[in-house]
Amino acid sequence: MSASIEWARVDLRKYPRIVTETVPGPRSREMHARASAIMKGYSSQVTLCPVVFERGYGCTLTDVEGNTYLDFSSGIYVTTLGHCHPKVTEAVQRAAGQLMNCHDFTTPLKLRLLEKIQEVLPGDLSGVQLYDSGTTAVEAGIRVCRAATKRPEFLSCFGDFHGKTGHAVSLARMKPAYGPTREPGFYMLPRPNPYRPHFKKEDGSIDTDAYLAFYDEFLTEGTTGQVAAIVLEPIQGWAGSIFPPDDFFPKLRRWCDQRKILLFADEVLTGMGRTGKFLAMEHWNTLPDVVTLGKGFGNGFPVTAMVVRRPYADAVEKISASTSYGGNPMACAAALASIEAIQQEGLLEHAQALEVYFLDRLARMKGEHPIVGDVRCKGCLMGVELVKDRVTKEPFDRAGEMVYVKAFGKGLAWIPAGHILRMSPPIVMDLETAARCMDIIDESIGEVEKELGYRSARPGPGEAAPPVELAHETRP
Repeated sequence: MSASIEWARVDLRKYPRIVTETVPGPRSREMHARASAIMKGYSSQVTLCPVVFERGYGCTLTDVEGNTYLDFSSGIYVTTLGHCHPKVTEAVQRAAGQLMNCHDFTTPLKLRLLEKIQEVLPGDLSGVQLYDSGTTAVEAGIRVCRAATKRPEFLSCFGDFHGKTGHAVSLARMKPAYGPTREPGFYMLPRPNPYRPHFKKEDGSIDTDAYLAFYDEFLTEGTTGQVAAIVLEPIQGWAGSIFPPDDFFPKLRRWCDQRKILLFADEVLTGMGRTGKFLAMEHWNTLPDVVTLGKGFGNGFPVTAMVVRRPYADAVEKISASTSYGGNPMACAAALASIEAIQQEGLLEHAQALEVYFLDRLARMKGEHPIVGDVRCKGCLMGVELVKDRVTKEPFDRAGEMVYVKAFGKGLAWIPAGHILRMSPPIVMDLETAARCMDIIDESIGEVEKELGYRSARPGPGEAAPPVELAHETRP
């Protein structure tokens, strides 16, 4: 292990450790009951296990009763560098004592951050505006696409998630509370999912070209022909860490270029080291025209960015781009320190090394557990899909909820997603801690299988696990 992540090494004699009879314990339950009487709209992550956390450090969390946990979610894909990374913490503290807000005036910190963003992002991504939430950055990207193309319409994909404001929600699945319909000019398309393909070749494999052919047909039949951009997550997060086939983004880039449609990659979740690259799109050597950054961009501090390629930079001047909090000195300090830590501590390479371990471990889990239908991983972004039957691939939501709760009770803080187990550990996690986290998940799946009447193929002592082929989309 690189010495640069020694600060985050976990003492596995102390973590995880559950000292209460139940999780959450009585004090957590009492405090959450008081809070939930006032605050409404909690996520399922909380409602399933309403623990009250008091502090965190590196890859660990501690609740108000002294229970200690291993963090396998980075909050919600946010603390990519671990809780309270020394460099980030010190930078924010220093900035808070010097200057808190001067609107969008340039500061020395902001200048250093802007030049650093330009340095680490690929190609000519160089027109930057800073914001304080992912959805605000996405909304700005939508306005830039319209200004740059003078077209009003947008395409997005089933299962993507881009935020919770007016236009952003129109890029994803709608709910009745959002209104009677999505915003005019917003249309949704299926995107390639190798495990659950809409279009297949004769041999049963996914047919990426058929998706693009459908996109062409939809342009003619479903739009007015005035599409400004297609907006996608490189890897779907909310939907359950869904990875595209490797040929999708290169082919989509050509498809967009031929039709003069901009390619907008929402990298709020996948960017800044989460997958072992600064941008997940780099895995497919594909340069987007517009990209959004967030979550791990400031390692927990609310700072996001919208970045465009040089030919479209002037369009940012036309959208009234500035905000009250975007690019404030504390936010710039957090983002700059986060990028510098990734570079100086070799964290992209470390995330790639962890991926090698995770791929092997996930493959073994798939070979041993009959309810595991598919496994996926890039860097420190993973998904395990639970199914009732591997032939029918019927989603197993009940099993997903049971595994989530069991693992949480063993001291693993992570993210539920129906039948898909979502995992996003900090990229500073050491290998021994990563193995312990996977042990907890493995044990929890086995216990749930037993309770639900499934027979595990887990080998006995001294026996080898049966060989298993990794799904195409999880190969490095």
